Amino acid sequence: MKKTLLALGLSLSTVISSADDFNSAKTPQFEVPEIGSGVGFIDQQKEKMIGEKVFREVNHQFSTLQDPWLEDQFMLVFSRILSQTQLGQPIGLIVVKDPQINAFAVPGGLFALNSGMITSSKSMDEVAGVMAHEIAHVTQRHYSRSQEAFKGQGLLALAGVVVGAVLASKADGELGGAVMLGTQAALLDRQLSYSRNQEREADRIGMQFMYSSGYNPESMADFFETMNRATSRLSFMPDFWLTHPLTTERMSEARLRANQFPRVPSSSNNQQEFEIIKWYTSVISDQANEQELKILAQQKKYAGLLALSAFYLRQGDFVQAQQLLDQVKQINNEHNLVSLIQTDIYLGQNKIDNAYQFLINKQRTIPENRALAYKLAEIYIRQNRPKDAEKVVNRFIHKNNRDVSGWLLLQQAANLEKDNPMRTVNVLRNRAEAQYWSGDEENAIKSLLHAQRLAKGNNAMTAKVEARLKTMQDERKMKL
Repeated sequence: MKKTLLALGLSLSTVISSADDFNSAKTPQFEVPEIGSGVGFIDQQKEKMIGEKVFREVNHQFSTLQDPWLEDQFMLVFSRILSQTQLGQPIGLIVVKDPQINAFAVPGGLFALNSGMITSSKSMDEVAGVMAHEIAHVTQRHYSRSQEAFKGQGLLALAGVVVGAVLASKADGELGGAVMLGTQAALLDRQLSYSRNQEREADRIGMQFMYSSGYNPESMADFFETMNRATSRLSFMPDFWLTHPLTTERMSEARLRANQFPRVPSSSNNQQEFEIIKWYTSVISDQANEQELKILAQQKKYAGLLALSAFYLRQGDFVQAQQLLDQVKQINNEHNLVSLIQTDIYLGQNKIDNAYQFLINKQRTIPENRALAYKLAEIYIRQNRPKDAEKVVNRFIHKNNRDVSGWLLLQQAANLEKDNPMRTVNVLRNRAEAQYWSGDEENAIKSLLHAQRLAKGNNAMTAKVEARLKTMQDERKMKL
């Protein structure tokens, strides 16, 4: 059975409906322990390097859902919780295409969750519970404190447990332990008790983050119980990374702690939005079948109709996809996912102008929406308007240079610039970035070496290529 990655704390959850309008109860005063910076902990720059390295490894080892709309739904939740902390800019959030229930975090601000965790959840608050628990591990620098507990062990050796878990996830559970080196395995017994304390700390602080950002802390306790019932579905993961089986004591503590918070009201609108996210995830992760989606659609469920339309779109059946989407529009035609699916139907039918006319006003209304912007860039590329595509995408790449979807669009756009003498060099540079952040470091470096040869004679371009090449080569040397 395929196993699933889980790093730095298990935050399995069942999603609970967010309370956007929650302001009725006075927020209790909670104290989050301050983790100082002068005690020999791993400095934040090194943690960022680890996080980026694991980001690349996870993208390389796992099938991930490169869907800007879906990624950004969870980034909104993540950012809302993160606003309750003093953490800096996160590395990112990854949705792993895996039916198992799991989620993980690593130092530097990398968070990931499996598609199976989303589809097994009941509301967005449970997803928030997962994220809050993982964010608590990061704010409390548990990884750094673990290294402090094992003086003499290298930082990268400890970080290597993450990648070991990635590799173990592709193997049978009994083989997982063989992935870790002996020195790493030897740490487990020494770390076990400390890890359990960290888990309790993450439970407690995570609930505080949840409540402060308007989510229901009871959802974390709810999911612990769900997790306990679904033990047979959980993946192998070394104790060092805090993935201990739940104990009755820990579940009881979580329930008692959650009950101390004032009740957070739920919202039917937020629940419907989560149902859309949940069923859309089930479609693009290949977890949904046509029959179950038809049952939902026959009940005139908005999320079901939308998901079935997306299902037929993925099958290339544009006629049925359009028929379902027309029913969706009669209920609500303003949802961004409706705009994205309609645009894809037009593009699939090669109706490029229809796609442009349908999307352009919506995108201009909310230019900060990455999914709509990237869909517009896709249209520009199909219209042979590379400069327009680059202008749209670069706005987001400048904020997040790890955006694989953006780099792939820039690669396509650069290839259309027939009159640019640096056309091939730019294609190679953009391809290298997409390869690099997808974890294909070796081929990314090869792409830049090729670009370096072609850029000879252009001093400015050569300097850019060589600077980026050196950075990639140096970072690649960091072995986990």
